[in-house]
Amino acid sequence: MLFSKGKLFYLEFNIRLLFYLLFVRTDAICSIDLDTALPGILVAKLRKKYHIFDAHELFTHVPEVERRKRVQAVWSWVQRFTFKHTDSAYTVGPAIAEYFEGLYHRPVKVVRNMPIATDLMTQAQDSTAPNPFAWLGDRRFILYQGALNEGRGLEALIEAMKSIPCELVLAGEGDLSQALRDRVAKAELQDKIHFLGMIAPHQLPLLTPMAYLGFNVSENVGLSYYLSLNNKFFDYTQARLPSLVNPYPEYTKLLSDFQVGLPTEPNAASIIANANRVLGDVSLHGALRAACEAAALSWQWDIEQQALLSIYQQLLPNHP
Repeated sequence: MLFSKGKLFYLEFNIRLLFYLLFVRTDAICSIDLDTALPGILVAKLRKKYHIFDAHELFTHVPEVERRKRVQAVWSWVQRFTFKHTDSAYTVGPAIAEYFEGLYHRPVKVVRNMPIATDLMTQAQDSTAPNPFAWLGDRRFILYQGALNEGRGLEALIEAMKSIPCELVLAGEGDLSQALRDRVAKAELQDKIHFLGMIAPHQLPLLTPMAYLGFNVSENVGLSYYLSLNNKFFDYTQARLPSLVNPYPEYTKLLSDFQVGLPTEPNAASIIANANRVLGDVSLHGALRAACEAAALSWQWDIEQQALLSIYQQLLPNHP
């Protein structure tokens, strides 16, 4: 790539993708989010192939787009064009699907980002490789895994750690990586808060079950976050890890089925209250963990993948 960021990066990326798709052997083209939609649709029409749109988020309403109205207007046009010309569309949760359906008057299916089912006991028995996180083995800690970006509640979490009697582990990097490290240093919490950096996906199953409590408390900084359904919510549950959870519509519905965590507001006071409640009540932690055990049987990819397969089977019924 000649460009690494900005408008010229997107232009170059789309031109390269357009030429790649023109010649690759395929039966259908699936565009992941809006930044791949235009070349995907154009080539699908030229080659008379099916086009599928996979929306991982409500991109036009993420904070970095929503605050820039001209940029938002461009992506909103791309979104309208996409829903007008795609053959099928799906997204990560019912709330975003309902938003799209109300806006564009066409069906949008739901395929949630569920993890592969894990038997923790069997995994522990079968694992012979050294665990790079073994140094955390005798510590009780809160885990945040994911991007260190705006709106993830991380500033409030770091502030809250002054009043929470355990450690915090942050697995990931992002736009706020250095700012968060500076915040921790200023608060003199280096011995209590640990930055692991980027973790390979195959290593996360070794780390996540070691935590005592997971953190998934985003701020309401845009409609995309408010309607979100984050991967980490299901990853924590599959690892039998109780968590502090966004108090937003998708999570409220899921917590009514399985109480795998506590709804928590994205401010230090709420984080402190709920974290200390779980840390100080062994029976509550046990009940939340038992709910994770039950939910893990349902919230898994072996079941959820049927929704994805059905989308392609409808478009390509004769495909093996």
